Amino acid sequence: MSVRKVKARGVCVRCVQAAVPIAMAAISTLSGAQQAYPVKPIRVITPYSPGGVNDLIGRPVAQKLSESLGQPVLFDNRPGGSTIIGIHAVARAPADGYTLLQLSGSYLVTTQLLPTPFDAAADLTPVATVASTQYVLVVHPSLPVTSVKELIALAKARPGELNYASTGTGGAVHVATEMFKLMTGTDIHHIPYKGGGPAIADLMGGQVHLHFSAPITVVPQIRSGRLKAIAIGGERRSVALPQVPTFAEAGLPGLDLRAWYGWLAPTGTPRLVIERLSGEVGRIVLLPDIRERLQSQAMEPFVSTPEQMAKLITADRARFANIIKTANIKIER
Repeated sequence: MSVRKVKARGVCVRCVQAAVPIAMAAISTLSGAQQAYPVKPIRVITPYSPGGVNDLIGRPVAQKLSESLGQPVLFDNRPGGSTIIGIHAVARAPADGYTLLQLSGSYLVTTQLLPTPFDAAADLTPVATVASTQYVLVVHPSLPVTSVKELIALAKARPGELNYASTGTGGAVHVATEMFKLMTGTDIHHIPYKGGGPAIADLMGGQVHLHFSAPITVVPQIRSGRLKAIAIGGERRSVALPQVPTFAEAGLPGLDLRAWYGWLAPTGTPRLVIERLSGEVGRIVLLPDIRERLQSQAMEPFVSTPEQMAKLITADRARFANIIKTANIKIER
């Protein structure tokens, strides 16, 4: 009996001894494959039309990333469906690090207001933030206000008479203005447009009274006097608009009207890949030429780890959900 046990144990020992080199080789091969990433082109999908803010931000970063990784990083515009089409393409893509998503934080609004074929929280994982900007409040020059306090006073004196333009119901500008209304207790009528271009055109034409906008789209009009800037979000003034006070300086602290842009990947993408991409993107957006390009467009480099970005997404999702519920924002389709 004891002899059989010894023999059985001996066989097991020999099996283990034989398996160890095979396992070590497999681990070495896996490690080598992860270290070799990338071995083919990377596609970055953005759910917006060409020529927009995401292109202006993302394409220079993608070009630098291609140079550092030694593989093409291709920018792919997939507009449509209120960004749902492009986001879905990434959410269902293989989680191998070769399909990424660049978009603005406004997707956290859209995905709460519209039915989607994916779960934005479960199907996408943070990679890196790239840039941030602050909304600026602009009014038509004929509006008799020069400050936030004067605008609030006018709106309260004429409830429901003033109106504001948004880039569409349920969009980031709509939510930002509703946040302003909630904080100030004002009644300002909403007029939705199909994009920032028509909204700004009607604002300059006097058809609407005010609008929250990314600075990049209104800086020339502000400088020429065709629009009047009242205040801008953020903790400090914009380099591109140094004469415009922040909302805190204007007497309305706590109004957080930022917009951020970042990269995500399908959930399940290897951790080593996420960390490498995050590190490279963070390094690139701080390069002098990229920083200068962003600041010239009233934006700032925005670097964060995947964990920090995850916390930002969680906080913004909850913040937008509260605004959507309180303001009763809905999209009728």
